[in-house]
Amino acid sequence: MTTTARLWGTSKLARLRANWPALLLPLIFAQAFGFPYELAWIIVVAAAAFAVLAPVGCANAAPFLLIALGILGFFEMHSLPIQWGKESQPVLYSLVGGYLYRGTWLAWHTSGPAGLVLAEALAYMSAGVWLLTRPNSPGGTAVRRAVAQLRGTGGQPRTVPPLLLILVIFLWEELFAQRLWFGQLGWLGFTWGSRLLAALIIALGLAVVRWVPRAAAVLAVTGIVFLALFGMAWPFILLRIDTVRAVETGRVLVLFFGAVPLDNGAGLFALAQGIALLVAGLSLTPRLLTWRADFELAERARVLARRVDRLTTTRGDATDTAVAELRRIERDLHDGAQARMVAVGMSLRTAEKVLLADPEAALALVAEAREASSRAITELRDLVRGVYPPVLADRGLAEAVRNLALDAVMDVGVDVDLPGEPPMPVAAAVYFAVAEALTNAVRHAYARSVQISVRYAGGKLRASVIDDGWGGADATRGTGLAGMERRLAPFDGILAVSSPAGGPTIVAIEVPCALSATTISSTRGTA
Repeated sequence: MTTTARLWGTSKLARLRANWPALLLPLIFAQAFGFPYELAWIIVVAAAAFAVLAPVGCANAAPFLLIALGILGFFEMHSLPIQWGKESQPVLYSLVGGYLYRGTWLAWHTSGPAGLVLAEALAYMSAGVWLLTRPNSPGGTAVRRAVAQLRGTGGQPRTVPPLLLILVIFLWEELFAQRLWFGQLGWLGFTWGSRLLAALIIALGLAVVRWVPRAAAVLAVTGIVFLALFGMAWPFILLRIDTVRAVETGRVLVLFFGAVPLDNGAGLFALAQGIALLVAGLSLTPRLLTWRADFELAERARVLARRVDRLTTTRGDATDTAVAELRRIERDLHDGAQARMVAVGMSLRTAEKVLLADPEAALALVAEAREASSRAITELRDLVRGVYPPVLADRGLAEAVRNLALDAVMDVGVDVDLPGEPPMPVAAAVYFAVAEALTNAVRHAYARSVQISVRYAGGKLRASVIDDGWGGADATRGTGLAGMERRLAPFDGILAVSSPAGGPTIVAIEVPCALSATTISSTRGTA
């Protein structure tokens, strides 16, 4: 075997191991098509080959095929005629060798092999639902949420899953399936009418689960307790009534309870199922009393989790921004002011040496040093302005925004109304965001006019920059808007951009903060 073949085989084996439910396909098709008779061998071999060649798709389909196989078993049991003496027709279903003889009541007595059909069908359906709880299983989101609610994990409250109502409806309809789905004994007079009623009950249950989850939970627990009491009472009271009716009429209405048909051999099984359901219902009942509190607590936990995730992200962004800013300041100091101050020192040292020999040259060096020091001071001021603009620190956010408008090369309208001053870090973040939006309007949108508005309401500082430029701004491209978001994120600030092609571009900024009453900032006008 070549190395490539070995690698291919290893890869296939690894994929099959990771998608092991695909191996259930041969079993499912063997059961569904009556293995080992007729063409079942071919179908089973084809299913096995398909599972090996396409394990991902087969693993995704396995839960639904198992559920369908379980439903087939329930259908076969419920569709049997309920009169004695009709012609028998064998139907293979149970893997343990049980046959369903249509028309023969004794053939599906629980003491015989056919009595295992319901239990086996229920096992198939349970296995399918269990497979849907696997992570990333397609179509299993609702099932995984229900399991999380039962366990109180995954940010879900530990409460009664509303989806449990569907299981209760299934058990209830199974109990009366001979009337609902198969129209036996003329309860509604015709089969399709009863089936329509059964379908409407299921649809109503789904609607209640979707839109009234608390009512669905209450109905689910109530239904579980009702079914439990029914199963416990059957061996002692109801069984005698149906036995008398069967003797008198020669017909029997067969009831199915969970995994067993309710006949003379099912008393112990029905009692055991009833006790199990009663324990489940009583254990879930206290959760109904704390339903609202549990959901509110879970919602607060989810909010806090999102808050922690956001703070973790913004803390990392703030740290990276601070490090980058410190490196920029260090680089600017080293390449700018520091270099000029070194040049000043060298010029003065040279002037000191030539002062007596060549006074004119010394004066020229001193003048050069003075000019270099002046440029160094200017660069230092620019550097400080990049950290905190002096006008922002001295005169507040309103005047700083107006100063931006005065320096712009276009018509800029300013409308600022603040009953106080925000904290300096917040004011700086909003100031630089407005400055970046104004720069983008000039550099990229070629706008002719811009309107800036800054207001405070509801505990939030809101600013907007609207230009009449070309539009097309995208926060996912470029670094300007992304930098604005990073500046605002540590303060839980929000940046929203609306920029359709052709304009206008609207940049909205919102930051929660408290204002101090030390300064009143109110500015309106056009620069």
